[in-house]
Amino acid sequence: MRRSTFILLLVFLSLSVVTCFAQQTYISKYSSYGAFSYLSTPSLNLAQRGFDGDFGINVRSWLTLGGDFSYEGGHSTLLPNDLNAATQAKLAPYLPLFQQLGIPVAVPYNSATYTYEAGPQFNYRKLKKVTFFARPALGALHASFTAKPNNPYIAQVVSGLLNGSTSQSDTVVFYGFGGGITWEATPHFGIRVASDFVHYNFFSNLLDGGRNSVRVTIGTKYSFGKNILGK
Repeated sequence: MRRSTFILLLVFLSLSVVTCFAQQTYISKYSSYGAFSYLSTPSLNLAQRGFDGDFGINVRSWLTLGGDFSYEGGHSTLLPNDLNAATQAKLAPYLPLFQQLGIPVAVPYNSATYTYEAGPQFNYRKLKKVTFFARPALGALHASFTAKPNNPYIAQVVSGLLNGSTSQSDTVVFYGFGGGITWEATPHFGIRVASDFVHYNFFSNLLDGGRNSVRVTIGTKYSFGKNILGK
């Protein structure tokens, strides 16, 4: 995924050089963006895929205010070292039995993540066909997971740790930074690649410490409304 994103960035840069170096003369008041989204959380070996969308208002050529929403889903396996000390202590009495039976202490699960954020985006528009941008990433992350135990012994332990359930959800604040590049094919249509790095601490009653995630999106940008440059 990282290699393909790098290649796309090179392509967009090449297109901008071939076209020209004149700055943009038409910037629409509003823009919307719809994209494929890939969310990676390495500490949980969790990769999720889904959709990202945002809407922005260009207040100045260099400043956009807007909001962003994304959904990603995926699956992975939860291991004992992913758990906090209190949860590991609850699990400890079962470990000798699992070792005796030859049962690996691992819980497959499905995960869904929703993010909501709003704030400023800072643009660099000195190239006619390319816009670079950077932004703070601050918002709310809602995550849910459903355990999929693959044997009755693990299922019983999971039910005990989750108070008789096999699923939980949590909503937390995330923070970080992001940025990207848009190839402005026309004043009203473009192709964008963006990436965000964020930190958060979800399911703190079960998991050990905070998590870092990287989200990469690629999709189309549509612009509409009057030209804010007044040309």
